[in-house]
Amino acid sequence: MSFKGIVRELREMKDGIGSMSKRVGDRKHWHSRTMSHIAPDLAPNPPSDLIQQGQWANLPPELLLDIIQRVEESETTWPARAVVVSCASVCKSWRAIVREIVKTPEQCGRLTFPVSLKQPGPRQSPIQCFIRRDRETSTFYLHYGLVPSEGEKDKLLLAAKRIRRATSTEFIISLVADDFSRASSTYVGKLRSNFLGTKFTVYDSQPPCDAVPQTNSRSSRRFHSKQVSPRVPACNYSVGTVCYELNILRTRGPRRMHCAMPSIPVSSIQEGGTAPTPTLFSQAYDEHFAPSPCSTVKELVTGYSSTNLSEPHVQGAEPLVLKNKSPRWHEQLQCWCLNFRGRVTVASVKNFQLVAAVDPSHNVSAEEQERVILQFGKIGKDIFTVDYRYPLSCFQAFAICLSSFDTKPACE
Repeated sequence: MSFKGIVRELREMKDGIGSMSKRVGDRKHWHSRTMSHIAPDLAPNPPSDLIQQGQWANLPPELLLDIIQRVEESETTWPARAVVVSCASVCKSWRAIVREIVKTPEQCGRLTFPVSLKQPGPRQSPIQCFIRRDRETSTFYLHYGLVPSEGEKDKLLLAAKRIRRATSTEFIISLVADDFSRASSTYVGKLRSNFLGTKFTVYDSQPPCDAVPQTNSRSSRRFHSKQVSPRVPACNYSVGTVCYELNILRTRGPRRMHCAMPSIPVSSIQEGGTAPTPTLFSQAYDEHFAPSPCSTVKELVTGYSSTNLSEPHVQGAEPLVLKNKSPRWHEQLQCWCLNFRGRVTVASVKNFQLVAAVDPSHNVSAEEQERVILQFGKIGKDIFTVDYRYPLSCFQAFAICLSSFDTKPACE
């Protein structure tokens, strides 16, 4: 069979190949095992005859490796890249090879699986996204792409819902646009503000890579069970703070902000430095990027305690601090200006660019100090662009940008 025929077969998976069915009269037993379901890492191993079924499961490893490599190289953009996820949905052997072939965003500059949203972006060219705001529902959608396309079929990466409380505001971040429950397997993290809206804390649903697991048996039994009760809240780990300076004198000028990222060492932007890169998504929700919906996985894969990891720091390392790049005053336009390289077209107090705030003792090159790590700006009514790069992840960049949408009368 030709390579095009193989790709065509993979695309047809979304039309029902590997669907689950139940035996008549007995809803507790499966008649056949789905081939499109991505099993969670800690799930019980099903019988081998149920895994290795179908015409594609028993291909020679060398041939399978060559096929998936060609698919990965040919399908580089969404929605065509869903074929790569289809390959990982066939069976465990295919999934293992896909994980071996697909690189991190830092290495290839592409987003493929949900764990890619927690991994640092590329070092050179930024990953370009945009946020669509829904004022009626106080919901924000992060899409993959330069600008919104016709038909609104852009790839959804993350969604957030703003919840105003008496003393704070929270943004609940999810993988999907219709489920913002903290007990859901789609829960990614949240952003919480203080009373004045001048300080925001970014919470992640999974601990940083360098965190040490706890041996608390009660916690392990609670989170390693097959199902998590909807009443059990997800864990939250503080991975960053966003602070806006007060403007008591009401002087003219843009907002001034600083972002401290305790989970990212400042050495990550030094020559030869690396940033923490998770390899597994804590809640095993790989089906989010699959072309067809599969059974929802309700497992919470974590064995950590949130009590002593609420303020994670990389051991023996100074955290990375970001600051907004100072704009210049344009006499003719009578406004503050920044060079957004055509990605921002509407003046707004929300627009900003973040660069690293480092001391000379950090031995960071001048070029790296001027490199824009995160850029956010308005291009139309309720449409904003987001460009991020290493060492920030997509989730961290989205959370920082969400802080700009909260009302800050004391900072403007």
